Amino acid sequence: MEKEKCDINSKDGVKQKPFDVIDGYTIKYHANGKTIWSKGKMAGDQPEGYWEWYRADGTIKRSGYFEMGEPVGEWITYDGKGEKYKITNRDK
Repeated sequence: MEKEKCDINSKDGVKQKPFDVIDGYTIKYHANGKTIWSKGKMAGDQPEGYWEWYRADGTIKRSGYFEMGEPVGEWITYDGKGEKYKITNRDK
């Protein structure tokens, strides 16, 4: 059986998702290497601005904003059908 593309092990042993950078967006993939796990922009090595996370079937799972690598504002969690399920305020 051919080995599928999977998470990348970094030097410290922490698994990193396979990713591409397209038009300034960092797109990370599930272990299958085919479906998007998350999508958003980076500023240096920190997430910045609006990000989305997806389930392996492609439905949206969560979305929210980062400022200087920290989650801020409203974060939305979606149910298995991609409908809004819960809103959490991440402001301090």
